[in-house]
Amino acid sequence: MRIAILKERDAGETRVAATPETIKKFVKAGHVLAVEKGAGDGASIRDADFTDAGAEVGTLAASLKGADAVFAVRKPDAATLKKIAKGTLLVSHLDPSAEVADEMAASGLDALSMEFVPRITRAQAMDALSSQSNLAGYRAVIEASQLYGRAFPMMMTAAGTVAPAKAFVMGVGVAGLQAIATARRLGAVVTATDVRPAVKEQVASLGAKFIAVEDEEFKQAETAGGYAKQMSAEYQAKQAELVASHIAKQDVVVTTALIPGRPAPKLITKAMVESMKPGSVIVDLAAPTGGNCELTKADEIIDHNGVKIAGYNNLPGRLAADASALYAKNLANLLPLLVDEDGNRAPHWDDEIIQGMALSRDGAVVHPNFAKQET
Repeated sequence: MRIAILKERDAGETRVAATPETIKKFVKAGHVLAVEKGAGDGASIRDADFTDAGAEVGTLAASLKGADAVFAVRKPDAATLKKIAKGTLLVSHLDPSAEVADEMAASGLDALSMEFVPRITRAQAMDALSSQSNLAGYRAVIEASQLYGRAFPMMMTAAGTVAPAKAFVMGVGVAGLQAIATARRLGAVVTATDVRPAVKEQVASLGAKFIAVEDEEFKQAETAGGYAKQMSAEYQAKQAELVASHIAKQDVVVTTALIPGRPAPKLITKAMVESMKPGSVIVDLAAPTGGNCELTKADEIIDHNGVKIAGYNNLPGRLAADASALYAKNLANLLPLLVDEDGNRAPHWDDEIIQGMALSRDGAVVHPNFAKQET
């Protein structure tokens, strides 16, 4: 199979969908890798590194010529999509929606969305959301420590004692757990909240305190896939009241709450922000989908009454080399489900992983979330 690796065109996107390590594995397996010139620049991977690994490096047109599959980090822009031949397999983060599914089908591409890798044991090594969220949770705390004008750990000196920072993590998925662990390593006193009861023990195991309204609805608040359910308005009101009293005492807040396919839930109101002390920091990982804080602005750091609110759109991209390495391995682990025994392009359309990821096939929308229902 001939696989094209695209140079990312989104502003600020530093990652790349392949590394010399994965290129070598692909080439050894008999595949041809065509990397667009400059694709690895943001991740400190030179064109020569790709060439040495066995890839062809050239222009976009040269890379796409004869490609059976295209691997990318983000959805290619409209101009690039027009240059990809119909029938090509596209594997990327696609920000899936009904509009994107229609766009993929209209382009004639067999599109697989990395956001939709099922949360099952067999797919863990392919789960790009988890690999990238892990880095995002770490980086969120590092960014918070830079914006916060004080030290994180308690320090006892002859001149006096510096109190430890109080950090609050909202949403304890992969990103949240890593944020907790990182804040703890930096010496903060950490609390965390989530609507899923199963994470309470995980929070405690990392040395943090769990904060939540633990009623009957809370005990049933997790989907079979491990995601948080949309909670009732009544529960949200009770949880908001608890959070409001807690957040006023915090120095650093990291929000990570996301619901696949929906705008991010609003967890922090303007009033909550105004209750926080000047110098406090909020880092909102949900900024790309609207933000968990109602004051968040995507890709901006704003100051509201002395409280800094950071809405980074691409935290994994701030760790481009590591993020690219993990994402490239996710794709490498997915590859066996895209080819037959001879290495020819043959997606396993009957496999639950591919079925879960597929947005379009043969010019039609196939994902059940977006396919038009027959009447």
